[in-house]
Amino acid sequence: MIIPVTSDTFGYDIVIGHDILKNASNLLDLDRKVLIVTDSGVPKKYAKTVADLSKNPVIVTIPQGEGSKNISEFGSILSVMLKSEFSRGDCVVAVGGGVVGDISGFAASCYMRGIDFYNIPTTLLSQVDSSIGGKTAIDFDGVKNAVGAFYQPKKVIIDTNVLDTLDHRQLAAGLAEAIKMAATCDENLFSFIEKSESLKDDLQQIIEGAIRIKKSVVEKDPKESGLRRVLNFGHTIGHAVESQEGGRLLHGECVALGMLPFCADDIKPRIYNILKKYSLPVEIRKTENLINYIKHDKKQADGGIVTVFVNRIGSFEFRKMTAEQIINLI
Repeated sequence: MIIPVTSDTFGYDIVIGHDILKNASNLLDLDRKVLIVTDSGVPKKYAKTVADLSKNPVIVTIPQGEGSKNISEFGSILSVMLKSEFSRGDCVVAVGGGVVGDISGFAASCYMRGIDFYNIPTTLLSQVDSSIGGKTAIDFDGVKNAVGAFYQPKKVIIDTNVLDTLDHRQLAAGLAEAIKMAATCDENLFSFIEKSESLKDDLQQIIEGAIRIKKSVVEKDPKESGLRRVLNFGHTIGHAVESQEGGRLLHGECVALGMLPFCADDIKPRIYNILKKYSLPVEIRKTENLINYIKHDKKQADGGIVTVFVNRIGSFEFRKMTAEQIINLI
C-alpha cells in the first residue's frame, strides 16, 4: 500500500507492506553513497539488508536509547559523512526507531545544507508517528528535542515484518501514539483498538489508520503553526516526565501518562481502560521537578503553553495554560 503525503512545499510516499525491506533498492535511490544510521538495539540484519542493496554503503551504529540524541553523537555522524566524502548527491537512511530517525534526519538536514533522507522505522511508535511529518531533532541541556529542524524525508518504508522482534512493552509504547491520534481525531479507530482481541492481527489496520490521521494533519500544517499541535495530545506532560525520568520510561509510556490529565471526566474511564488493557502506565509518581521541564516546552507562546484537551473521543480543543495550571491538572 502507498499513502502519499503532499503539500505546497513537499511530497513523498509512505510505502506499507509485509516483508518489503528486501525490496528497498526498488523503492529508494541507493545507487550512490548511502549513510545507514541504526542503533545497537536494532537487529543488525535490517541495516545489513539496506547496505547490501546500496552501491557504496557506510553504516553508523549509535548506542540504543534517548541518551544518544545528543550533540556529541550528532557531531560524530557528520564527521563520518565528511571523512567518507559524502556529497550533496548522496543520502542518509535511518533504520531504527524514533531516536535514530530524529538524529539522522537532523544530520541530513544540516550536512551541506541538506541531502536526501529516507526513513525505515523499525518500532511501532516510529512507524505510526515520528517517521512521518519531517520533525527532526536532538536533545540539548536536558531538554527534549530542543534543537532541530523540519526536514521531510524523500520516502518512508514501513515493513510490518520488523515488528515481530519487538517485545510487548515496545509494542504498547508505540500503540500509545496511535491511541493518542484516535482519541483526538477518529472515534472509529479508537473503538477498533479498544475492542481488538489480537493486537498482532490488527496491527496493519491500526498503523494505516494512524498514518492517515497524521498525513491529513501534516499536509494542512507542515510546521506546527496551528492544527498540527493536535498531535501533541499527551506530550506536554509526557515530555516533562520523559526528561525527568532520564530514559527509564519509553516515550510512548510518557505520552500515555500525559493523556489522562487532559481529557474530560466522562471519557477518562475509556482512556484509562484502554491504557491499562495494553499495560501502559496511568499514574505519575514523581511531580516535584516537572514544572521546570514544562516551562521549557516548545509550545510556549505569549506567556502560556498551547495544550490539547479531549472533550469527547474523536474531537479536541486547544487551551492555553500556564505551567502552574498544567501541574494542577495532575
